[in-house]
Amino acid sequence: MRRHPYRRWRDGTAALRVGDGPATVPVEIAASYRARTRGLLGRDGIDGALLLTPAASVHTFRMRFAIDVAHLDRDLRVIAVTTMPPGRLGLPRPRSRHVLEAAAGAMAGWGLWVGTVLAVEAPADTP
Repeated sequence: MRRHPYRRWRDGTAALRVGDGPATVPVEIAASYRARTRGLLGRDGIDGALLLTPAASVHTFRMRFAIDVAHLDRDLRVIAVTTMPPGRLGLPRPRSRHVLEAAAGAMAGWGLWVGTVLAVEAPADTP
């Protein structure tokens, strides 16, 4: 079983690697209560993705755009993917430890499906 190198998640930016592909996607990490609560509210879109950790469910109340939502287990393996329009409440997923959000349709473009293993890589200038 593969463990993720981060032991303590912190708010900030990183790069998301989908599967074994060479390309990365910019990702914002929302680990604090305040950052998770704010999420994508008040935005008109997102370039890349937002990783909420820890999280088991999300909602799209007061959001301005539809999003793709991927539920991840503790090893960052995708256990469910769905698209949620604004004004919806997502149900909590058993075994979900993290939730990845992106603009609707983005995850399919990245090749992200159920069973895909993700990796979060810290920026090069961070120790």
